[in-house]
Amino acid sequence: MENTLDIAFWITAGAIVLLLALSAFFSGSETALTAASRAKLRAQADKGETGAKTALEVTEDSERLIGAILLGNNVVNILSAALATALLTRIFGQSGVALATVVMTLLVLIFSEVLPKTYAITLPEKVAAKVAGPIRVVTFVLAPIVAVVRMIVRGILYAFGMRTDKNTHMFSIHEEIAGALALGQSEGTVDKEDRDRLLGALDLGNRTVEEIMLHRSQIEMLDIEQDPDSILTAVLSSPHTRLPLYRGERENVVGVIHSKDLLRAVEKVMRGGDGTLESISDLDLTKVMMKPYFVPETTPLDEQMQEFLKRRTHFALVVDEYGDLRGLLTLEDILEEIVGEITDEFDPKAERNLKPTESGDYIVDGSMTIRDLNRETDWSLPDDEANTIAGLVIHEAQTIPTEGQVFSFHGFRFEVLTRKDNRLTRLKIRPLIPGA
Repeated sequence: MENTLDIAFWITAGAIVLLLALSAFFSGSETALTAASRAKLRAQADKGETGAKTALEVTEDSERLIGAILLGNNVVNILSAALATALLTRIFGQSGVALATVVMTLLVLIFSEVLPKTYAITLPEKVAAKVAGPIRVVTFVLAPIVAVVRMIVRGILYAFGMRTDKNTHMFSIHEEIAGALALGQSEGTVDKEDRDRLLGALDLGNRTVEEIMLHRSQIEMLDIEQDPDSILTAVLSSPHTRLPLYRGERENVVGVIHSKDLLRAVEKVMRGGDGTLESISDLDLTKVMMKPYFVPETTPLDEQMQEFLKRRTHFALVVDEYGDLRGLLTLEDILEEIVGEITDEFDPKAERNLKPTESGDYIVDGSMTIRDLNRETDWSLPDDEANTIAGLVIHEAQTIPTEGQVFSFHGFRFEVLTRKDNRLTRLKIRPLIPGA
């Protein structure tokens, strides 16, 4: 035994300890660099922290980064296991192989995997900033080998019909924020209203005007050929401040009348005339109305909001690819996607607050959007194929249901309460699973 504890023994033992430390370094680096928030690293980099800036740089090519770390980690693990086997075999003979397997498994598991990864996941940004420099050197040195490995992997995946995009980043900012908000809300650290507002703002770029516009069948419009006093009465009795004007047919929108502009014009006519309402019959609405603003139905909501702000207007008419009127959109509609329903004393939508009946049913308008329903009830009904509740029922039923028909899909029971012409105007919805 004494002859075995020579200089070679201690050199080999020291090499094993060094390799285990390198393995711990690679394991902790992998966890830190993949778990670190890029937003936090960016904030630190903007403050001048070079480690955070380097961490952002090395994580740009995630495939190359992971390949280099895994290659280095596997090399040192295999080499340490081989040295341990040789060392213990020299001391204990053939039984040293089994002993080396047990000992190295415990050492690698505790000191090279669990311990460094636990520390890294506890302080991911701090660790990532510290290891980024050495990892960049390792990535550069191992780049040729990693490139060959990547070619082999992509070739194998290609043979099985899978395609990889080298430009696809392993981090999705949108998904990271959405996941963090969902987790925070489930744990009680983020209010549901705050989560909805933040997710609503994030989703603006993924949603189009068509999804939230008021359908043309529900637009309150005025015929410009009517008497000015009739139009004045209609404008004053309307809850809206802006109303489209059409000539001949509703599709032919010629302008938009603003209640303030109309009242100013009425005051001017009355002051210049005999001071009676009869004098407004001479009012020329074409000089009062605004030019209509048309937008395509496929415009993303974030772009449309920027256009509203740029044009300093809040009102647009939505048309399809053929120029036919599809609906109406206001800046308030877009803001409601972020902050929720905006109501005032004149808004008929103020009565739309959903409350379940004693039996757990919800009575909803068919025109209510699926997104609004999900937002108020915290459900997850899909809105890929339809924008409104009525549209979802018609899509799933593959027909226009009649009053009293009942359907069950997506874990909910839908009953048609009222149908007007071809429109489902009122429905009763109940979750089939309590608490869904």
